[in-house]
Amino acid sequence: MKILILNREPALWLNSLSALLGLAVTLNVGLTEAQAGWIVAGVSAILGVIAAVLTRPIAVQAFTTLVATVASATAAFGYEVRPTTTAAVNAALLAILMFITRGQVSPIVPGRQSSGPQAV
Repeated sequence: MKILILNREPALWLNSLSALLGLAVTLNVGLTEAQAGWIVAGVSAILGVIAAVLTRPIAVQAFTTLVATVASATAAFGYEVRPTTTAAVNAALLAILMFITRGQVSPIVPGRQSSGPQAV
């Protein structure tokens, strides 16, 4: 039995949730640029780690998480950009990376080690 959430893979749900939370930052909820940057980068990192734990191989999701988190943090703390730009960078990268890596990850099967993608 694969671990699925509403008949979908957890990586898709968790990365989508991360992008939606990034979108929420763009709705002018009263956050400073630093607060928005920490939230977007932190949520991206935490949900990405959870997705990596729930999928095999871990490296693909870990790479997706690393790229999205670094891009969000760079946009937030490396440049003078608005929170909306930080969230947009995060959402765009997550969408692109999920599309590219989708065929290379599969949900874990509890109690069994997987060495590669499995048929869904």
